[in-house]
Amino acid sequence: MSAAWIPVLCLGVCLLLLLPEPAGSEGAVPIAITCFTRGLDIRKEKADVLCPGGCPLEEFSVFGNIVYASVSSICGAAIHRGVISNSGGPVRIYSLPGRENYSSVVANGIQSQTLSRWSASFTVTKGKSGTQEATGQAVSTARPAIGKRLKKTPEKKTGNKDCKADIAFLIDGSFNIGQRRFNLQKNFVGKVALMLGIGTEGPHVGLVQASEHPKIEFYLKNFTSAKDVLFAIKEVGFRGGNSNTGKALKHTAQKFFTADTGARKGIPKVVVVFIDGWPSDDIEEAGIVAREFGVNVFIVSVAKPIPEELGMVQDVAFVDKAVCRSNGFFSYHMPNWFGTTKYVKPLVQKLCTHEQMVCSKTCYNSVNIAFLIDGSSSVGESNFRLMLEFVSNIAKIFEISDIGAKIAAVQFTYDQRTEFSFTDYSTKENVLAVIRNIRYMSGGTATGDAISFTVRNVFGPMRDSPNKNFLVIVTDGQSYDDVRGPAAAAHDAAK
Repeated sequence: MSAAWIPVLCLGVCLLLLLPEPAGSEGAVPIAITCFTRGLDIRKEKADVLCPGGCPLEEFSVFGNIVYASVSSICGAAIHRGVISNSGGPVRIYSLPGRENYSSVVANGIQSQTLSRWSASFTVTKGKSGTQEATGQAVSTARPAIGKRLKKTPEKKTGNKDCKADIAFLIDGSFNIGQRRFNLQKNFVGKVALMLGIGTEGPHVGLVQASEHPKIEFYLKNFTSAKDVLFAIKEVGFRGGNSNTGKALKHTAQKFFTADTGARKGIPKVVVVFIDGWPSDDIEEAGIVAREFGVNVFIVSVAKPIPEELGMVQDVAFVDKAVCRSNGFFSYHMPNWFGTTKYVKPLVQKLCTHEQMVCSKTCYNSVNIAFLIDGSSSVGESNFRLMLEFVSNIAKIFEISDIGAKIAAVQFTYDQRTEFSFTDYSTKENVLAVIRNIRYMSGGTATGDAISFTVRNVFGPMRDSPNKNFLVIVTDGQSYDDVRGPAAAAHDAAK
């Protein structure tokens, strides 16, 4: 009896697992599978399968390296491992126990993905080269074989195009909720995910667990079908600890929505925070950070604290201070975790109402604009007033706030005067009022010096701002100093 050496773990030293081949396997006929048959679809400890040729590499879902999560495509894993090429061929699959931390590796044209935890795994080796002909039908999977007619409608594959959103479910995994209510919470999240209409062109979802330390269970890019998302939610384990919701929300806003993790440009970013009782840390600061990053925060509160418990709550108004806007739209309450089905549809309707996602970053609420206004003698008092009216008309278009667009103004002649900086006024009304009251300086024209002054003194303190920076120069003629050098330096400073 021959045997196959299978590397199953590499942590400094590579361990090898000797897996004996089953008796009588020499002449076994491999099972024909499709490009998208997953490890969990083969319910055997070891099996010979035959992968078709011409599978689209970019559509494979593969999680891990050498040892793959069972939700991975078998053929995708085999190509990633180098067992077969994209022309297909026989593959032997071995079932393995589940594990934590499946790694992400690029190999043979396939980018595998990370996965924090899964209940079952598999690995692959070369199949028998002498058994190329397969009989029987391909194992049924969630996706059709290449070349066959799609059984599902395109809408089910692409998802709900009217509900494009990148959504992170931030669930409560603290001792406050307990194991039983934690499972009920997962069931509710699964129902919401199912009704959203997840798909490649619809909503994408990920999941983060809040406890003593936040843990990202899976990212937006990991799953683009409701079936796989439900599998992933089911596999999430209860962590326990304090309900450090503020810490988890801040971590999610800063780390979850990146291009590498699957966040899409121009798509609303949403965090749905589930709180059973109350958070054990400060959530207000996390809400501010989320708004600065353009994240729309929803709070789903369950079982509000009773009067005897209010003394343990840091801030009884934590919901209004954490949500995107305290207008009632972003807060949602359920009395308990039982009979929650009736609450699914109203929450989904909120998550799909994109015109209400006012915390999303747009050109109108995510810019820092400094106006550099010529106050030289050649302008004159009347034309200077026209300049100020022009600046006001531009400023009033933007959504000026402490977390939105910011406006500053500098007047220059041979000298420079900061009329107001980005942090002086946080409302549109105040900004427009101060622009109207700027006093005319009169003098020469040194535009280059004024550019350098503004970059250093006005934009310099804002270097950590998430907003994009713009300098608008309003002038009536030629400068007496060099402009090209300071302008080039300003461009370099913005990179």
